[in-house]
Amino acid sequence: MNTRRHLFTSESVAEGHPDKIADQISDAILDAFLAEEPEAKVACETFVADNLVVIAGEFKTVRKELFSEIQSRAAEIARQVLRDIGYRDAETGIDPNTCEVQVRFNHQSIQIHKGITLAGGDIGAGDQGLMFGYACDETPDLMPYPVWLAHRLVKRQAELRKSGALPWLRPDAKSQVTVAYEGQRVAGIENVIISTQIERDLDPAWVTREITREIIDPLVPMELRSPGFKLWVNPAGPFEIGGPNGDTGLTGRKIIVDTYGGSCPHGGGAFSGKDPTKVDRSAAYMARYIAKNLVVAGYAKRCLVQLAYAIGVAEPVSLLIETYGSGTVPDEKLEMMVRSTFELTPRGIIDSLDLRRPIYRQTAAYGHFGRSEPDFTWERVDQAQRLALFNV
Repeated sequence: MNTRRHLFTSESVAEGHPDKIADQISDAILDAFLAEEPEAKVACETFVADNLVVIAGEFKTVRKELFSEIQSRAAEIARQVLRDIGYRDAETGIDPNTCEVQVRFNHQSIQIHKGITLAGGDIGAGDQGLMFGYACDETPDLMPYPVWLAHRLVKRQAELRKSGALPWLRPDAKSQVTVAYEGQRVAGIENVIISTQIERDLDPAWVTREITREIIDPLVPMELRSPGFKLWVNPAGPFEIGGPNGDTGLTGRKIIVDTYGGSCPHGGGAFSGKDPTKVDRSAAYMARYIAKNLVVAGYAKRCLVQLAYAIGVAEPVSLLIETYGSGTVPDEKLEMMVRSTFELTPRGIIDSLDLRRPIYRQTAAYGHFGRSEPDFTWERVDQAQRLALFNV
């Protein structure tokens, strides 16, 4: 087995990062549609810049007036997302009360709708594409350690900010974690970067001490820090201008943050703003569900699942299982077991994971995987026992 020592880095961003603002608004619009009509078709994109929010998309509803109802509410939905994140005014990054919100809703293409509506009430994939799911035994949540820790760092930043424990923190923040591996084993943490928006005119050395005491020390284990461990806090200097005032944001621009931090391939499709008939989202959730259950069943320490679809076709055009030499049975045997255990058509995925609910805004920050929220059905391991009973 290869035991070469190497470094691997992943990043995360806080809910106040402009790209994550856009993701959360898009998923809040999706939730608004699904709350009223679970079978609504939604493809929503959001752009934020300075004091501007633009919401656009394509939608299909059975109840025609619902389209107009959500369209009329979209601006206030966006404003409430900004408030919930913690933006209060232009000084913090954007003013939710006075910012300009443009709404450009359109109807879903008739040809796309016909193409994915199959005989007998089945659903064809909403687009072609390839999706990946991944699980490994590096963390209790079966996630790669670098992205798992990166998410925890920025999530704690938000908790300390919102609780008032560190009231000088502002919503925009990023983290980055570099981990040393020996082969596939976590051997140490080499460095951590925290860039966090703060109030004006704070002493940088004091900020570093407070961030170290309240965020780094509680979450970065001393025993895992390499001898040359390095911490950077706001390495470019004071980070006072943030949110949309500091940078633009766009739905779907943080897909590696949303998934596995680059530890496995990514199909390229974003998740936020898309209803579950879009396999970019739902099949990626199913692939994670499969990979996690295979690891819990004891068939691998590290498992990659790829699914691929053709638009308008229900069954996947391909399935791949890769265990990187950690599997206890051949990968092709696992593929057979998966096909007989899991529903892989869009309707099968939607039904087995109960995806037609307004659960998506909460997915749009701190990663879609490796979390214990009860609505994240793709994190269940309820098929592991069934898989373990196969005669292999």
